[in-house]
Amino acid sequence: MFLSDIEIAHSNPMTHIKNIAHKLYLDDKDLEMYGNYKAKLPLELIDEDKIENSNLILVTAITPTPAGEGKTTVSIGLSEGMNFIGKQSTVVLREPSLGPVFGIKGGAAGGGCSQVVPMEDINLHFTGDFNAIEKANNLLSALIDNNLQSKTKNLNIDPRTIVWKRVIDMNDRALRNIIIGLGGTANGIPREEGFNITPASEVMAILCMAKDFDDLKERLGNIFIGYTYDKKPIFARDLKAQDAMAILLKDAIKPNLVQTLEKNPAIIHGGPFANIAQGTNSIIATKMAMSLSDYVITEAGFGADLGAEKFLNIKAAYAELNPKAVVLVATIRALKHHGGVAKEDYNTPNLEAVKKGFCNLEKHIENIKKFNLTPVVAINSFVSDTMEEQEFIIQKCKSLQIEAIVSKSWQMGGEGNIELAKTVADIVDENQDEYTPLYQWSDPIENKVFTIAREIYGAIGVDYSPQAKQKLKKIKELGFENFAVCMAKTQTSFSDNPKLIGRPEGFNITVRDIEIAAGAQFIIPILGSMMRMPGLPETPASEGMHIDEYGTIGGLS
Repeated sequence: MFLSDIEIAHSNPMTHIKNIAHKLYLDDKDLEMYGNYKAKLPLELIDEDKIENSNLILVTAITPTPAGEGKTTVSIGLSEGMNFIGKQSTVVLREPSLGPVFGIKGGAAGGGCSQVVPMEDINLHFTGDFNAIEKANNLLSALIDNNLQSKTKNLNIDPRTIVWKRVIDMNDRALRNIIIGLGGTANGIPREEGFNITPASEVMAILCMAKDFDDLKERLGNIFIGYTYDKKPIFARDLKAQDAMAILLKDAIKPNLVQTLEKNPAIIHGGPFANIAQGTNSIIATKMAMSLSDYVITEAGFGADLGAEKFLNIKAAYAELNPKAVVLVATIRALKHHGGVAKEDYNTPNLEAVKKGFCNLEKHIENIKKFNLTPVVAINSFVSDTMEEQEFIIQKCKSLQIEAIVSKSWQMGGEGNIELAKTVADIVDENQDEYTPLYQWSDPIENKVFTIAREIYGAIGVDYSPQAKQKLKKIKELGFENFAVCMAKTQTSFSDNPKLIGRPEGFNITVRDIEIAAGAQFIIPILGSMMRMPGLPETPASEGMHIDEYGTIGGLS
């Protein structure tokens, strides 16, 4: 009988965070303490020379089911496994958003024997980073509306063109489209407005793309707001917003040090979603870990067509990182899903469905190879898996010259990943190649979009709505053609149709709209009906949570 995640976490007392820091050869003075089990790491610890000699390993996944396939759990378990075999390793993850925590997916601190702790803190307010991002975002919103109201400093902003939205870190569909400024002349200019969820804020994207504090401040000033009545572009710097926003982010820019259940270091920082943003932790956090560890395990959100594509074409390309290996997480249940099995039958043995659904995993394998990287498939083990189903994946991958290894991260932690850790370490040691992005940022925007659509999604063409074509024209007029492309697309399909499972072929994608994230240096094509503010499910995860008189939390996992 397995212990619950909470029982496991409580049966493994945490060590003081100073002891974790000592594993990274840090002194107590290098830490900015947040209690006994959390600390901020100052940016001066980043060492470019050490980064050159560190080994970066990316964990991604096949196209997921709604509950996810356990990338975070495998990432943590792999780092535990690396340390178990004597390799100095740190796992670097994104911070959880309260939206999914209280919504459908629950927390994002791993699970079972592969968790980062203190789990309750990490899943809730943690060190206040999300709060700081939210406040910086909404400060800019307040400054915009204040300028509309001003009689002496008015920038002549046309309210109809304002693209900047407020954010809140909660799934709240009622805030998607609202009217603000009601109540008469003393209360503002009435206009349409809306809220995004905090991970969708451009401030989040900027924090995760910034190289240092000066870069952060410059990027904040470059945020595109809208146009004046005479069609001139307006940026955050025109409102002199960047310094005040940066002040709110002065601590949030520093990565957070915590620990795994096996008392190994974990760095957690930033949390953009991968279906509407870049889906990876901050450049600063990754470089911090690489400055302090020989092997760094990091993850990218959702399937490899989203998180890994953006990690390799945007983050790694911009930050000049060179990932040495990619771990592609697959589950039997996801392969059954792509084989046409209904959710209620995921746990029923069905080898034929696994065979049929393998096409999805095969496409992701092909995609990773296009970046001059050879993936290792980690079969995230569930108790419902059969040996026959697992063996099929292992043998099928072998026919593709790919290693597939069963990962028992949830059940056994590091000890359940010894074979995976050894295999990954061997690949890293043997890899002398440089990974290759699929496109150059200097390529024309349409070429970059088509390259991703054709090579990663398998589409045969790209259609643009009239609105998207008009946005392309404006982007070129603004001089933003050299920005990266950050696709906003459903996570449940290679295509822009969430119902097309498996490996769809012969389809076009449609760019419905394009957003500009000038501070993050992204162009964001919107495919399909993507939403930046999710809603809660009929039975939210919050209903299963409880807290007792002593402050002990249950149901948060």
